Amino acid sequence: METPRINDLSICVATENGSGSASANNILFKAIFKMGIPCSSKNMFPSNIQGLPTWYQIRASAEGYFGRKDVIDAMVMFNDTTAAKDIYRIRDGGLILYDDSTPLPPNLKREGVQYLGVPANKIVQKLVPASPLRGKQRNMVYVGALAYLFGIDMETIRAVLEDTFGKKPVVIESNLLCIDAGYRHMEENGVTQNIARLQAIPNGNKGKIITEGNTAGALGAIYGGATLVSWYPITPSSSLAENLEHYLPRLRKSNGKATYAIIQAEDEIAAAGMVVGAGWAGARSMTCTSGPGLSLMNETIGLAHFAEIPSVFFIIQRGGPSTGLPTRTQQADIQLMYYCSHGDTRHIILIPHDMKSCFDFARRSFDVAERFQTPVFVMMDLDLGMNLWSSEPFRLEKEPFDRGKLVTAEMLEQWEKEGKKFRRYFDADGDGIPYRTIPGNPHRHAAYFTRGSGHDADALYSEDENDYKETLDRLRRKFETARSYVPKPIIEMNEGVKTGVICFGSSYEPTREARDRLRAVGLKTNHLLLRALPLTEEVKEFLEAHKTIYLVEQNRDAQMAAVVKEEWPELGAKIISVLIYDGLPVTAGEIVKQIFNGAQATTAEVVRQARLRG
Repeated sequence: METPRINDLSICVATENGSGSASANNILFKAIFKMGIPCSSKNMFPSNIQGLPTWYQIRASAEGYFGRKDVIDAMVMFNDTTAAKDIYRIRDGGLILYDDSTPLPPNLKREGVQYLGVPANKIVQKLVPASPLRGKQRNMVYVGALAYLFGIDMETIRAVLEDTFGKKPVVIESNLLCIDAGYRHMEENGVTQNIARLQAIPNGNKGKIITEGNTAGALGAIYGGATLVSWYPITPSSSLAENLEHYLPRLRKSNGKATYAIIQAEDEIAAAGMVVGAGWAGARSMTCTSGPGLSLMNETIGLAHFAEIPSVFFIIQRGGPSTGLPTRTQQADIQLMYYCSHGDTRHIILIPHDMKSCFDFARRSFDVAERFQTPVFVMMDLDLGMNLWSSEPFRLEKEPFDRGKLVTAEMLEQWEKEGKKFRRYFDADGDGIPYRTIPGNPHRHAAYFTRGSGHDADALYSEDENDYKETLDRLRRKFETARSYVPKPIIEMNEGVKTGVICFGSSYEPTREARDRLRAVGLKTNHLLLRALPLTEEVKEFLEAHKTIYLVEQNRDAQMAAVVKEEWPELGAKIISVLIYDGLPVTAGEIVKQIFNGAQATTAEVVRQARLRG
């Protein structure tokens, strides 16, 4: 019999979408968090409203790992449709909690796991009057059963219910009634398990918050000065706009009047058009979408790039192509963002990896857009955007907004005295960034004609080949200037280590855990967390400093590796791609597996080359 592990547990809850399990799962997760235990949650939900299977995975980790765990220790089997597969998702020696209101069919019995029953249906039939609510309250029974089995006390459960439903005492008591019934059933029947125990850590999560990346991004955008939000609903980006709709009325009013506008457009094309129009007019404007929406926005983004109009696009990635897996996570729109639109275009991309950077980069994105007078992408994914993550509280930097080379009437007046002329697309400073005015500037020389067709340095229509080439070259100079402005990578270097790992976005947490596992078996690695495109000089230096680089990304075609190899082809041979693209949040185990396979392949190649030479 195994000894129970302390605060090392993975629970997966299998239910039907729309059955009310979301509330139960959140209560369970928040109770573990309130105990001070480092924890994370992953919601694998279907792309319909209700009826299809959903799995919610909670991980408690004494070591502070927040990636999805490789194995499931305890499975709540509350969906008959998936039960035949769910019994094999559990690890050997794991635990299955099921509703034993009716006997378990023989085909659902598996050797090597512990089955524990709780009569959830019978319990709610006694406690809850016949109504649609009864089916939802059934889920609260497994919350109580798990609380007893793993050591969550009922006072903690009550505190979470009060935090969640503070102004609804009837809801608190009805939920608590069913949770307590599940708890007492396991207690009275002397049910035990030896997998794990949860023990409170005093002040373990003191001062920390739990939130989603879409919430953090929305708050960051508000504090970054977002004035116009135009969007069209698409999973998994919709909750970012919904959070803006929730928080803006509280945070952005003057004398009782809104100082912002949120518009749900008729489609993504219209949303992009509004964002670019508002950016041209001087507003800090944004939208949020996913891959299919970005596909529709391509032409308008090309206009903003060529006409040099500040605008911000939050892209919350999901599975593709086409509709693909709309409620699964992926990092497969990297090149769609980087080269968005036709012709020679490249765009600035900010890449957050945790809740703090979701907030900070959302706020900073508007500064970058105005500094470089260009579309800027904030690249997230469903795992980062829609799952709950633990975080330190967000702190607002008291830096003034960077509006870039925005010319006022007073500046134009001074220029006129100095004999200088405002030329909208002229590179006066050699950095590729021209000066701009916005509508409302009263100076007689402030106006210019904005166009998406060929133009010269004075914004006059031109199809002259020299003017066109100069415009493209200047846009490239501007992009090169951005290398020293975008967030630099975070690098961890150890002397003598010649193996490096690069990751970005939501891959960071499982990569951190994977590196610890690799170190434990003797493979030390250095690490670079990529936080923006264009790539900075630090990335090149990291590549040069190592013999082998493993680049972790969540797509099939190694899209980020292709960007790196295009940048420095002479260093590309060092890169071995670690590709994970099943639509589920990445696990450390899969990263370790692929790195070991890559290391073995590299060793075999070295031996082969040595034999050829020898």
